[in-house]
Amino acid sequence: MWFFKCPEFFFGEDALSQLEMLPGKRAFIVTDANIAQLGFADLVQKTLASANIDSQLFAKVEPDPSLQTVQQGAKAMLKYEPDWVIGLGGGSSMDAAKAMWILYERPDIEPESISPMEDLGLRQKARLICIPTTAGTGAESNYGIVLTDTAAKRKLTLGSREATPDIAIVDPLFTKNLPAAITADTGIDVLSHAIEAYSCSWANDFTDGLCLQATRMVFNYLPRAVTDGPNDEEAREKMANAASIAGMTLGNSQVALAHALGHSAGALFKTIPHGRITAIFLPYTIEYVANGGVGRYADLAAMIGHAASDEAEAAQKLAAATRDLMRQVKLPTSLQEAGISADELETNMETLCEHVMIDTNTLMSRRIPELAEVEKLFQCAYDGRSIDF
Repeated sequence: MWFFKCPEFFFGEDALSQLEMLPGKRAFIVTDANIAQLGFADLVQKTLASANIDSQLFAKVEPDPSLQTVQQGAKAMLKYEPDWVIGLGGGSSMDAAKAMWILYERPDIEPESISPMEDLGLRQKARLICIPTTAGTGAESNYGIVLTDTAAKRKLTLGSREATPDIAIVDPLFTKNLPAAITADTGIDVLSHAIEAYSCSWANDFTDGLCLQATRMVFNYLPRAVTDGPNDEEAREKMANAASIAGMTLGNSQVALAHALGHSAGALFKTIPHGRITAIFLPYTIEYVANGGVGRYADLAAMIGHAASDEAEAAQKLAAATRDLMRQVKLPTSLQEAGISADELETNMETLCEHVMIDTNTLMSRRIPELAEVEKLFQCAYDGRSIDF
C-alpha cells in the first residue's frame, strides 16, 4: 500500500489574495531578513490584516536553517500562540516553519526526532501555510524538512506526513524579479527533484506523470526565466508551477543519491547553494545507476526529445542534456568549477563519504554504492569525469 498527500494549492496571478479568506486571529510568519527587506513580508501582513488577522514576524532564518534557529522560533511561537503558521521564502524558511510548527504543537520533542514513523498529533493549535518566493525547492508541496546540525557539520533529513502544509500559495509575483543566478540555482533544483523521484526505488504511478511534466517544463522554461525573467511572465509562472509539481513527488516518491551527495557536500561547503551542489552530482549519479543495469531514464530522455534504444543510451543522453542545460544557465558541472579546491576535497573526503552512507536518500537509489564507490563519485564529480564504474 502507498499514499499520496499534498496541500490545497492556490496558484497563478493574485493567488496571494486567498489569505483574505482565512479564519482565525493570529498568524506567525517565518522568513529570512532578505525577504523582509524586499517587502514581501509586509505584503503578506497587509493581506492578513484585511482579514482581521494579526501577525508576528520571525525573520531570522539562515540558509540551511540550524536546529538552534528552529528552537528559537518555536519558543517565540509558543509565546504568541498563533492559529496559522506561514512559511514565506525559499526552502530554508519553509522547512524552518514546518519544524517550528511541530515544536509549537509538540514542545515535548526534539527536532531530531521528527519522523514519518511517529504520530505527532498536529493541528491542535494551528495550521500551516507555505508561500514560496523562489521556484525550486518545492518545500511548499511536501512534508520534508532539511535542517543543519552545526555541531556535527551535517544536514538532517527529517519529515512527517502530518507536516504537509495545509495550504500552498504559489504566486509568480514573488519570483518575477529574482536575479538570474538565484533563478538558475533554484530552477535546476526542480530538475533534480523530478529526475530522482522518477528514477528512485520508490517511484510509483501517481508521481511518474508529475516527474515527467516537471522535467519537460524545466528544460523548456528555465533558460527563458534566467535570460529574461522580469519580462517573461510565462516562464516565471511555469517555473513556479514546475517547482510545486516536482515538490509533490518528494513526499510521495523520494529523491536519491544526488541529494545524498549534495546534502553531504552542502553541509561542508556552505558557499555553494543547495540546488547548485545537488545538480552538479545529478549527471554523475544518472551514469552510476545506469552502469549498474538498474536505470529508469528512457521516458525522461524521450520527454525532452532524446529518444533512446535502451536504458544505457537514455542515461547517457539524459546526463548529457542535463550538463548542457546547466552550462546554458551558467552553472558549474563539476566541484572544481564550483570553486572547491583539491585540498578541501581531500581533507574532508572521509567525512563527506560517511555522511552519504548514513543519509536516508542513499537508500532510495536503485543502485546503492559502497563506501569506496562514494569516494570515486566525489572524485569524478570534482574532475568532471563521466562515471565508468
